[in-house]
Amino acid sequence: MNHPIQRRHLVAAMALGALPVTRALAQADWPARPVRLVVPGPPGGGTDVMGRLLADQLGAAFKQPFIVDNKPGANGLLASDLVAHAPADGYVLLFSYTAAMVINPGLFTRSPDPVRSFEPVAQIGSMGNVLLVTPDLPVNNLAQLIAYAKRQGTPMSYGSWGVGSGAQLTMESFLRRAQISMNHVPYKGVANLLTDMLGGVIQVGWGDVSSTVGHVKSGKLKALAVSGTQRVPQFPDVATMGEQGFAFDTTSWYGLFAPAKTPAAIVSRLNAEIARVVSGKDFRERLYALNQPSSPTPDPAAFRQRVVDDQKTWLGIMQDLGIKPE
Repeated sequence: MNHPIQRRHLVAAMALGALPVTRALAQADWPARPVRLVVPGPPGGGTDVMGRLLADQLGAAFKQPFIVDNKPGANGLLASDLVAHAPADGYVLLFSYTAAMVINPGLFTRSPDPVRSFEPVAQIGSMGNVLLVTPDLPVNNLAQLIAYAKRQGTPMSYGSWGVGSGAQLTMESFLRRAQISMNHVPYKGVANLLTDMLGGVIQVGWGDVSSTVGHVKSGKLKALAVSGTQRVPQFPDVATMGEQGFAFDTTSWYGLFAPAKTPAAIVSRLNAEIARVVSGKDFRERLYALNQPSSPTPDPAAFRQRVVDDQKTWLGIMQDLGIKPE
């Protein structure tokens, strides 16, 4: 007859031995309930539009709802922090954008690290952002904007989707090279900025290439330039900053992230499904309608390296501008 202590040790050992099997079964069954997809922007912005499109596709593929949860504010910091501290079980994911992931750590000491705090799952797209002005502003390109700004008695104002956003850094870099100054007006998201531009509250602002399409095509706003390395599908006549003499070749992307230590099997399944969706004809047509060039989806390791490389690039830009983390 086994001693009671020996029996307890045996039961404990059996339980510990069963843990890997239990985890494997849980991963195989994932998702067994709805998945929360946190988006760092308000409804109607580019990240929200893309997040909802992806959520619909993933929900159909995995037979469980992917529910978008909008958490705007602090250039994506609120959403990032929430997901960084969520359980690493695949049921809380982050759909974010370049600035929120790779710029924030250079601005805020409390910002989660994009690699240590997350598992980079899949990159979607690679595109620039668009510089917009209201129709009443008598400018149609960067050279005309510079000349107009220099004629003003007081500095003009421009809007972006937040302090330290890619839009602000792009504009500040441009303003320095153009030797002009403008006051920065930060908004909680692109949708809020566009509302004020359409209402005539502010005349100059940066937007993502997706949520601005209808406003530019209708003539309610004018597009002066696109950052990044290439023109975008719906604005073929809008030259890049580089083509206008102010090269700014960093590109933006959307990306799916999971909390650090999320099982590799879940990360791999998500990446494979997103790669399948993005390569499909229907999704490519939606990307075109959203003014985004289609591009292949890298595997998790390649996306992780892209995050690391982009963080170095943006940190260099911040150092050139004299920006230090707070």
